[in-house]
Amino acid sequence: MRPAILKTALCAVIVLLLGSAPAQATAKPDTFALPNGFQPEGIAIGPGPFAYFGSRATGDIYRADLRTGEGAVISKGPGTPSLGLKTDGRGRLFVAGGTGGNARVIDLRTGEVVKSYQLTTDPAFVNDVILTGRAAYFTDSRNPVLYKLELGRGGALPGEAVKIPLTGAIQYTTGNNANGIAPSPDRESLLIVQSNTGKLFEANPSTGVTTEVDLGGESLVNGDGLLLSGRTLYAVQNRLNTVAAIALTRDGSSGKIVKRLTDPRFDVPTTVAAFGDRLYLPNARFTTTPTPDTPYSVVAVKR
Repeated sequence: MRPAILKTALCAVIVLLLGSAPAQATAKPDTFALPNGFQPEGIAIGPGPFAYFGSRATGDIYRADLRTGEGAVISKGPGTPSLGLKTDGRGRLFVAGGTGGNARVIDLRTGEVVKSYQLTTDPAFVNDVILTGRAAYFTDSRNPVLYKLELGRGGALPGEAVKIPLTGAIQYTTGNNANGIAPSPDRESLLIVQSNTGKLFEANPSTGVTTEVDLGGESLVNGDGLLLSGRTLYAVQNRLNTVAAIALTRDGSSGKIVKRLTDPRFDVPTTVAAFGDRLYLPNARFTTTPTPDTPYSVVAVKR
């Protein structure tokens, strides 16, 4: 074959190979904006690469595509906060209602409220929620109680919530008390961080009896959202702009802080959820006076 013909043939092969190669995936954004004035607090991720955020100002629910950072409000709020959030794999979002003293279950497809629960008529701050498969548990930062929604067959929602008093080691005092909640690694108990004291507790999900988790003298003061991944518990310390990573024993009775994640983009992050090898945190900006034009953002960091 002549050199000119050989060169032409090789170029044609290269063009064919390049043309048939899959396009390189676009990198997911490390930071993306939420609507101005949104005042985010809670985050939940999934199913798929979609994150959900609650507004503590209006209770609106915003959905963002983690591949692009773009999103929109999918459910209008009741005018009271939407704080802790969890999705359940059945296309539903469970929402802690803060000062409204309530909880809502939202259809992720339509944005409609499937069911609403008035958990208490007393002054309350229903702060966070965890799903265990058989139930949803909500914390209240003002009252030493867990609110439980016992799920029936196929995830059927109950008619009303059950109150489980928190007793034992946890002692409520001035300020924000029980806040973030997560399962223990063995799924036998619930882990609850107390923001004002910096302590972490195990709670019996049936009785509400609590014992303090031994962290070797370390503090989780300003503890907010919790996320369990394997035996690692991530605890957001909001006003410290820090995420503590805690290696727990299997039963969750003790643990050791193995690292603290910080980032210059943090501006009082509150809650945390994971997608792939990233942690996503909304910046609540508690130290910034909110206005309708105040910008808010979400930050992604490597675990």
